[in-house]
Amino acid sequence: MYTLYYMQGACSLATQVVLHELDQNVKIIDKNNVKDFSEINPVGTVPVLINGDKTLTEGAAIILHLLNKHENSLFPDDNDKQQKAIEDIMFANATMHPAYSKLFFIAQNISDENAKLEAFNAAAKNINDLWQVVENKLERLGAYTLSAADIMLAVYATWGQYFPVELIFGERTTKMLTTVQSMASFKKSVQAEQIESAK
Repeated sequence: MYTLYYMQGACSLATQVVLHELDQNVKIIDKNNVKDFSEINPVGTVPVLINGDKTLTEGAAIILHLLNKHENSLFPDDNDKQQKAIEDIMFANATMHPAYSKLFFIAQNISDENAKLEAFNAAAKNINDLWQVVENKLERLGAYTLSAADIMLAVYATWGQYFPVELIFGERTTKMLTTVQSMASFKKSVQAEQIESAK
């Protein structure tokens, strides 16, 4: 069984969803309930995945490790398609995730309300540009097939609700996000976090 350290609604949710999609048992622990989380991960971030005597960090690296380790339909066998899947995972992790992180940074570090609103609007424009990239890609793909990157994006897409910004999702993107967020594995993961965090 895996042990996953998480924060409710954070990017660690995607790791849990992937684990369920891979039919892997996982025990989740809220990092906020750990006395000294820095002993587990000096950086202080989640997810952290414990597998036996191995401690794995960094969400994209953990997901790629799991996809390579367990038989699944989320990661193609063809080398070219596999490379594209890796690019999509890295786009989600290294491009879309930091764009959303700016919203959290602005909320926590800018006190002047006018400057804060201006910064929120600039960050939202960047995020909307990235969602248009996703929309264009989905249009080119035609038939939709679930990917690990989509699971990651579906988690990030929920973060906009916490900020005074208007985020725009295209028709195909909206359908993709709804599909992923409606999956049994996604709902199960959200519920598990709610139950564990309430303890």
